[in-house]
Amino acid sequence: MLRTHTCGALRIEHIGEETTLCGWVAKVRDKGGMIWIDLRDRYGITQLILEEGKSASTLLEIARSLGREFVIKAKGEVVERLAKNNKIPTGDVEIKVNTIEILNPAKLPPFLIEDETDGGDELRMKYRYLDLRRDNVRSNLVMRHKITKETRNYLDGLNFIEVETPVLIKSTPEGARDFVVPSRMNQGEFYALPQSPQTFKQLLMVSGFDRYFQIVKCFRDEDLRADRQPEFTQIDCEMSFVTQEDILNTFEGLVRHLFQTVKGITIGEVPRMTYADAMKYYGSDKPDIRFEMKFVELTEIAKGKGFGVFDAAPMIVGICAKGCSEYTRKELDELTEYVKRPQVGAKGLVYVKLNQDGTIKSSVDKFYTESDLRNWADLMGASKGDLLLLLSGEVDKTRSAMNDLRLEMAKRLGLRNTEHYSVHWVLDFPLLEYSEDENRYFAMHHPFTSPKPEDLSLFETNPKAMRANAYDLVINGVEVGGGSIRIHDRKIQEKMFETLGFEPEEAKAQFGFLMEAFEYGAPPHGGIAFGLDRLCSLFGGADSIRDFIAFPKNNSGKDVMIDSPSTIADAQLKELSIRVAK
Repeated sequence: MLRTHTCGALRIEHIGEETTLCGWVAKVRDKGGMIWIDLRDRYGITQLILEEGKSASTLLEIARSLGREFVIKAKGEVVERLAKNNKIPTGDVEIKVNTIEILNPAKLPPFLIEDETDGGDELRMKYRYLDLRRDNVRSNLVMRHKITKETRNYLDGLNFIEVETPVLIKSTPEGARDFVVPSRMNQGEFYALPQSPQTFKQLLMVSGFDRYFQIVKCFRDEDLRADRQPEFTQIDCEMSFVTQEDILNTFEGLVRHLFQTVKGITIGEVPRMTYADAMKYYGSDKPDIRFEMKFVELTEIAKGKGFGVFDAAPMIVGICAKGCSEYTRKELDELTEYVKRPQVGAKGLVYVKLNQDGTIKSSVDKFYTESDLRNWADLMGASKGDLLLLLSGEVDKTRSAMNDLRLEMAKRLGLRNTEHYSVHWVLDFPLLEYSEDENRYFAMHHPFTSPKPEDLSLFETNPKAMRANAYDLVINGVEVGGGSIRIHDRKIQEKMFETLGFEPEEAKAQFGFLMEAFEYGAPPHGGIAFGLDRLCSLFGGADSIRDFIAFPKNNSGKDVMIDSPSTIADAQLKELSIRVAK
């Protein structure tokens, strides 16, 4: 090794020792008689010191020639610092340098390599290898490493076996768009990159590997946003001879283990709610329950008073914002404009103020008596100083808009603290959703999800009412994991494909291998997959997953550092029998 210690290792007990450090020059401070150099590696920063009259002139000359990000090797004695720095672990000591070797000079970087950098997102993505030198980005990847390490430790302790599944697979019509890969040896045919290892992990259950996991790359050709990348990583798991309760207990245990070992946080009871209740009380299948503001439906008591907007609405729903009765007209107008944005989609907002002096004031006083408004307040559990906010319209759209308003109010009130974690399960999702445009059913999760056993008869009479034997884990309003008990009976799987509109020949062509495998003794099985990138961003208190991925894509799906995707040579296109429109 070129070094005896890292730049984060030296402490007061090392005083008097000779040491050799290697790293990058973070900063040089030349005060004429003294020169200080901050030397950085991934472990930390150590200060080097040179002194006029005590350090060799050639050494001082080398020190003064150093620029930011020069790679150097420095030898010297560990001495106690006169002016200690309690902000860094090595702040009690410094190195009295007797040798500096420049291992590689560096150009001036295009942005400051510091926690508070002056580089914008695109610039930092273009020079990602420099961005990764910053402490806060590096610490995100260290945390990611800890999460994967502890995941493996926990699952290995429960006799799970890690198995790699193929990356070049078959394209399927269900789900998101596939990334496709042309085959040179099989002209006109294509592989797909996996959106998940779903069918392979089910086949592993048929194979007798009763506890499988994999930390695996998956790919979806989707529009991007802060919590979505074209390639992402899953903690993918499957178990045989289990019920839904076994899955929930096992992976609730994994989440507890990760919070304890990575964050030092003990998670309390993990509550469960049905999909129906999640939509009724929060308007979302991944509700944020760090705070209250549950929905209260006022449809029955708010209609029939001559207010046409409410009288014509299938649903009237409200939330109670505690302590917000002092909101000004300007603030209320801002909230009204917020809900009328196209992304939210409401047509307007009704408010009721329960003032501290006991009076009550609303935006619909013309239509409702004080007694009416107090009935609303009683139903919503409101008291003096609170603000009621109401929306109306079609059921699904109104719930969705109120969910947006609820989250916006929580943001304004500081209730979405990233250091406070709320973990819960959502259960009993609909098995199917119906598309009016395509006049057919789609699987809410995927076509291998088992219906609730008590709902099997509804295949024939009322498919839309069927509930899935499925579950999602939600942390702070983010779905971080989802799974289900799978279908393991060929006849039920065929019935599912039929309900989804597959012709028998089509189902056989796409998934015949799986249905045939079910005839060779498929055990009851189920599993779950966690989004590792999302889990890391939640643990890091960030909205975006990009800083928890070493080399992410931008919002256009491009890697601006290596300029990918890019065109390929005509000879390659010809070899693959691909024509590209000019």
